[in-house]
Amino acid sequence: MNADKTVILEALQEKVNASPFLIVIDYTGITVPEFTDLRAKLAAAGASCVVAKNSYMGKALAAAGLPDISAHLKGQTAYVMGESDVCSAAKVINTFAKASKKAAYKAGIMDGAELDAAKIQALGDLPSRDVLLATLLGTINGAGSALARVIQAYVDKENGGAEETSAAE
Repeated sequence: MNADKTVILEALQEKVNASPFLIVIDYTGITVPEFTDLRAKLAAAGASCVVAKNSYMGKALAAAGLPDISAHLKGQTAYVMGESDVCSAAKVINTFAKASKKAAYKAGIMDGAELDAAKIQALGDLPSRDVLLATLLGTINGAGSALARVIQAYVDKENGGAEETSAAE
C-alpha cells in the first residue's frame, strides 16, 4: 500500500478509536463558508468534522472493529466525531440542517452500535446534558421536599393537638 494512504488510514483509525461516536452526514450542496461555519459550531460543541474518501473510512472502521456501515458511505460524505457528548454534536447538525436544508444524516455509530438517521435526529432533539441533569435533580429534590412537608404537617398536627389538650384542662 502507498505510504501516503497508510498515513491517512492510520490517522482516520486513530480519530475513530478516540471518539465514542461517529455521525455520517451527506454534505451535498453545502458551500465552503457554510461548511466552515458548521465546523466551527461543531468545534464549540466538542466535535470535529472530517472529510475523507469513503473507502478509507470504511477501512478505518473495519480496522477499529466497528460495525460495517459501508452501505452509507457513498457520495459526498462527512464524518463527525467528538470526545464527549453526541447529543451536542447532533444538536448542532440538526440546527444547521434546519437552517440550510442541505445536510442530511446517513448513519452513525455510538458505543459500537450502528444508529440510523432517525435515531441520530432524536439524539439531537434531546435537551442538553445540563438541562437533563437539572431536571433529574429537580425530580429528586421534589420527592424529598414532599416528604419533608408531610413530616412537618404531622409534627404540626401533633403539636397543635397537644396545645389544645393543655388549654382545655
